[in-house]
Amino acid sequence: MNYVELDTPALLIDREIMLDNCRNMQEYADRKNVILRPHTKTHKMSKLALVQEALGAKGITVAKVGEAEVMASKGLKDIFIANEIVGAIKLERIRNLADTTKISFGLDSIPQADMVEKAFEGATRKAVVLIEIEVGEERSGVVTEEDYKALLKHLKNCNNIEVKGVFSHDGHSYGAKDIRECREINLKAQERTLRFAEIAENMGFSINTVSIGSTPSMMHDFDILEGVTEIRPGTYIFMDASQANAYGSLKRNAATILTTIISLPTAERVITDVGAKGITAQRRTKGFCATKGLGLIKGWSDVTLHDVFDEHAIIYHKAFHDGVKVGDKVEIIPNHICPVVNLHETAYLVSGGKVIEEIPVDCRGKIK
Repeated sequence: MNYVELDTPALLIDREIMLDNCRNMQEYADRKNVILRPHTKTHKMSKLALVQEALGAKGITVAKVGEAEVMASKGLKDIFIANEIVGAIKLERIRNLADTTKISFGLDSIPQADMVEKAFEGATRKAVVLIEIEVGEERSGVVTEEDYKALLKHLKNCNNIEVKGVFSHDGHSYGAKDIRECREINLKAQERTLRFAEIAENMGFSINTVSIGSTPSMMHDFDILEGVTEIRPGTYIFMDASQANAYGSLKRNAATILTTIISLPTAERVITDVGAKGITAQRRTKGFCATKGLGLIKGWSDVTLHDVFDEHAIIYHKAFHDGVKVGDKVEIIPNHICPVVNLHETAYLVSGGKVIEEIPVDCRGKIK
C-alpha cells in the first residue's frame, strides 16, 4: 500500500535513506580503521541490527540486559551493554547469556565489581567488562585517576572478571555550539579515554578495546586517534530534528511519524492525532542540536510542534492551517528519535512511497 493509507500514528522508515546512513557510517569506520559497533537503542529492532551487521558492523551495542536478550535470541552474537549492570537478577541473566553469546558490559566501581565477582562464581565463563571513563558528560563512569587505579588494583584480585577494555561516551557533544567545539569535545574525550587505557596497560592489564562514540562526533569526518579501536554511534541510522541541525541538512532523516489532522479549531491552530505517547515531549534547548518546539513538519520548513498532550499534537501556523484540511496526513520529524521508537510496536519500511515491510520493534519496553 501507499504509506499514506496507513492508520495513524505510524512510525515510518525511509529504506533508502536508512541504508545510505548505514553504509556511510560503515565507510567512515573502515576508512578510520576502527570497528563499528552501532548502538541499537536508537532503533530497538533486531531486524535492523542484522542489517547493520550484514553491512560490516562487528557486533552491536545495547543499553539494557533485556535488549541484549532479545538481540541474542534473534541471532546477534557479539553484544556490548554500554551501561553499568548492578543487581543479582540482572547479573544472573548476563551469566546465562554468556553461555551462548559473546557478551560484555560496563563497570565503573569497586562495589559493582564485588557484585559481579559474586554473581559469576562457578560460571563456565568469566564476566567480560569494559570500564567506563567519564569524559565530560557528567553521567556515569570513573572520574578521577585515583579512583580508577584503586578499581584496577581491586580487579587484579578478582577471579571471575575479565577486563576487556575501556569505553566512553561524549554525549555532551550534543550541546556544542558549533562543529569546531564538537571536534574539540570529541578530541578531548578520545585523549582522556586513551590516557585511562594507558594507565591500565601500565598496571599490567591487556586492553584490547578502546571504545568511543556519539553520533554528532561521527557525522563530520573527525579524526580518530591511534589506539581507539571501536566507535558506537546510534542515532545516525535514522537521524532526527536535532541531529539535522548539527549536520546542517534534513537529507539524512530516515524516520518520521505519520499523523492525521483531526481538528482545525481556530484560524491558526492545528491538532493532530499523535501526542506525548507517540512522539514524546522532549526538547533540545542548547548548542548546534537545539530545535524549535517538539519536532518539525516534513515539507514545511518553518512549521514546528508547539506542544503535545497525551494524544494530541498542537501546531500554531496560519499558512499551514490554511494549506491542510481535517483528515489530511502529515509527517513529523521528532526532536529525539530514540525514545520515540520505544513508543511504537511496529515500524513501516517505506520505499518509493510504498510500504514494503512491517518490522516489529522487538526491543520495545525492554528497560530492565
